[in-house]
Amino acid sequence: MNIKTKFKIRPPWIIRTLFPYTIWCPTSNKNTKPHIYLTFDDGPTPEITPWVIDCLNHFNAKATFFCVGNNVIKYPEIFQHVIDSGMSVGNHSFSHIKAYKTNKKNYFADIDKCCEVVKSNLFRPPHGQLFPWWIPMLKKRFSKIVMWDILSLDYDKNFSPDEVVNIVTTRIRNGSIIVFHDSIKAFDRLKIALPKVLKYAAEKGYEMRVVISG
Repeated sequence: MNIKTKFKIRPPWIIRTLFPYTIWCPTSNKNTKPHIYLTFDDGPTPEITPWVIDCLNHFNAKATFFCVGNNVIKYPEIFQHVIDSGMSVGNHSFSHIKAYKTNKKNYFADIDKCCEVVKSNLFRPPHGQLFPWWIPMLKKRFSKIVMWDILSLDYDKNFSPDEVVNIVTTRIRNGSIIVFHDSIKAFDRLKIALPKVLKYAAEKGYEMRVVISG
């Protein structure tokens, strides 16, 4: 695994400091029960998102789903199922827009369109792309801009399911925000990796929590 990929999985501290007021790995009190934050991007997706929820329920785990507005409109019943299952949701833009290829006006219009269907104070920038000077405008809309401590790379076909498991389990720590994807692109790896990661986290005594807005 090259350095660029390692930095993508867990961006170094110096990179994180370039994005003020974003959350990469919450500070955790060592005296509290060990816990992690599982997150899923790009859904809701037919069959896949319900499968993820079933898998989470099996391990008594909760998670946060950063939803694409267009998918919410296509599959409102699945989106409602996420909420009814006690999971939390966040804004992941309406069309999974890329900040680095979009002007400011169109970028925020896309995010605001998602706000109409995803009522949440949580936001995660699609593709992890974000200009630091756009953060003040985002903070007017959201209480938390949630990044990550571990990017599983489940969407990357160059990695096997067991490699995805290894990426997560060798880096997991108290307070880790872990990114998976409830998407068709990721499912070949997710369907094998997620149960193994959940089993590992449960055996290590981690409580799997939602990211709380506010």
